[in-house]
Amino acid sequence: MTAAMNWSILAPEIWLLLAACAVLLVDLQSRDEQRRLTFWLTQGSVAVFAWLHLMRHNAGETAYGMGGMVVTDPMGHLLAFFAALSVMITLAYARPTLGSREMLKGEFFMLAMFVLLGISVMCSANHFLVLYLGLELMSLSLYALAALRRDHAVSTEAAMKYFVLGALASGFLLYGLSMMYGATGSLEIPRVLEAIAAGRINQEVLVFGVVFVVAGLAFKLGAVPFHMWVPDVYQGAPTAVTLLIGGAPKFAAFAITIRLLVEGMLGLALDWQQMFIVLAVASLAVGNLAAIAQTNLKRMLAYSTIAQIGFVLLAMSAGVVSGNTVSAGNAYSSAMFYLVAYVLTTLGTFGMIMFLSRQGFESEQIDDLAGLARRSPWAAGVMTVFMFSLAGVPPMVGFFGKLSVIQALVSTNVTLYIVLAVVAVVFSLIGAFYYLRIVKVMWFDAPTQTAPVGQTQGVGVLLAANGAAVLLFGLFSGGLMALCRDAIVRTLAT
Repeated sequence: MTAAMNWSILAPEIWLLLAACAVLLVDLQSRDEQRRLTFWLTQGSVAVFAWLHLMRHNAGETAYGMGGMVVTDPMGHLLAFFAALSVMITLAYARPTLGSREMLKGEFFMLAMFVLLGISVMCSANHFLVLYLGLELMSLSLYALAALRRDHAVSTEAAMKYFVLGALASGFLLYGLSMMYGATGSLEIPRVLEAIAAGRINQEVLVFGVVFVVAGLAFKLGAVPFHMWVPDVYQGAPTAVTLLIGGAPKFAAFAITIRLLVEGMLGLALDWQQMFIVLAVASLAVGNLAAIAQTNLKRMLAYSTIAQIGFVLLAMSAGVVSGNTVSAGNAYSSAMFYLVAYVLTTLGTFGMIMFLSRQGFESEQIDDLAGLARRSPWAAGVMTVFMFSLAGVPPMVGFFGKLSVIQALVSTNVTLYIVLAVVAVVFSLIGAFYYLRIVKVMWFDAPTQTAPVGQTQGVGVLLAANGAAVLLFGLFSGGLMALCRDAIVRTLAT
């Protein structure tokens, strides 16, 4: 089958689109305020979507369709699979919380599926227009979800900030892509790479295009100085939506970074890697230092996210060293592994915040966790596992994520990257303070709440499984590391 006719490679996306429409129609006929049928239809649809991507990943083939505008390869399938799992876990955590606050609407499930569809389109993009289409599909759905709590002033303000700054960032990215087209004469990512390698380019326009593209990507990643939206949106949006924003879309941001900068502009790596180094160090500094001053738990985790993204950007900046791409597979797979470890931990962290919340009380302040160990030792233990993982304490998966990035930097044997590795370690030690402060508050402070913990047993079981996964993927991290490395290496080879 020719690339122009190969509709079959879009089977997961077509399935998800049809399923989202079906879920919305079914929900319109539902009178169940708990949305049981809608919830299970959504979970089943996303599970099928994840299975389709997993089967294609295991097949290990790279295929093109839609006239070469779409590509399916191991990296794209694996990222889409991880994103689907993240959405499924997010929906499971979110349902009880939204239900108790009269926000459990069919639109939430439908928009979550469209977010996932946009992520999958970005993971499969082989063309600037397809990539931008996926980005806008995901972004517009997230803007709507951020405004889900329409009668709440802080939530509405956060949604407005997210929309305005998101539109500005999308404009940056689109302007950068238009410059890339003007400089290379093509919208297809492989053709752009070939034009740069052959020297058939307008160098001045190309460099300006790279600057705007990196600025747009930095916003989607939440890197300094394009981080302004992250704390406000994380704090203002409903916690369920915050988790959706902070989880699966990170895989999309990584995917478009690889597609645009590695597969499309590897010949300009010297330029964009230097920008990534500046963004990474600034993110590590601002994220870790600002988080120390926070008293709101969600806002603290927002600044933590900014610092964590700094690690991902450091790994991405070490792919091409002195014009040599030998370390590319190691660097990019380290970034991917780190992102998987971070999202896995973030899912549990925000899931615990929702688990500890109740009608009329949002467990969003650090002081709200005081004495949690006396009220619920197992909840305090699971939350401790998540905090240790974010801080990089062994044997949690977060430690091995940080270790893999530092190893990728040091293995280049370049003084600059060794210095950057030291800087990353120093800021990790600074960041450990605010994570360990949470542990101290839970285990040693006097309780400020007396309400019982754990009204939803299903979420409690999922949290325990999530905590166990953070620990087990740390103890046995080799398999996940190998999976990420294999996907990156096989993708770059094609």
